[in-house]
Amino acid sequence: MSLKNDLEMVKEELNSEEKFFEKAVVTERFIKKYKNLMIGAAVVVAVAVVGNFAYTLKEQNRIESANKAFALLEKNPQDEAAKKELLASSPILYDAWTYAQAIANANIAELKKLETTKTPIIGDLATYEVASQTADEKMLNSYAAKQDAIYKDLAQIESAVLLMQANKIDQAHQKLQMISQNSALYKLAKALLHYGVK
Repeated sequence: MSLKNDLEMVKEELNSEEKFFEKAVVTERFIKKYKNLMIGAAVVVAVAVVGNFAYTLKEQNRIESANKAFALLEKNPQDEAAKKELLASSPILYDAWTYAQAIANANIAELKKLETTKTPIIGDLATYEVASQTADEKMLNSYAAKQDAIYKDLAQIESAVLLMQANKIDQAHQKLQMISQNSALYKLAKALLHYGVK
């Protein structure tokens, strides 16, 4: 009986070793078959991690450089080196700083330059400011006709005021009636319709 048990145990051990070797052979074949693919995937992952780290580091340095240049310009707006550095490291921030300086100094020429900037919001605001500060009715109308103009309703009201000053009351009424009821300037437009136009 013990010989029979011993044979069964040896047989079970051989079966388990056979299964282990069988799995090892299957794994080895799999690795040989897909070795290049696995190496390629590991390389791609490593390059992505290194690339992401390098991009993050570069972006962080760019932001720090822009902040330093901006701080220098806040202290001395005439610092040409800081202007060049800010323009190189953050064109959007440079446009915003230039816009703020042009508004503070009522510099129409600088505002006209900003009308064509690649920063859409600054370009829109500069266009409005040029039209408003020059009291140019055609420019105000052109600005107000743009679908996505930020100060669309304000330009309409300013245009209406210019028409009132030119004693073109009917045209001023038409401008003021174009202001939507949803606009924050609707009450002002209604007040101008009733009290401003004689």
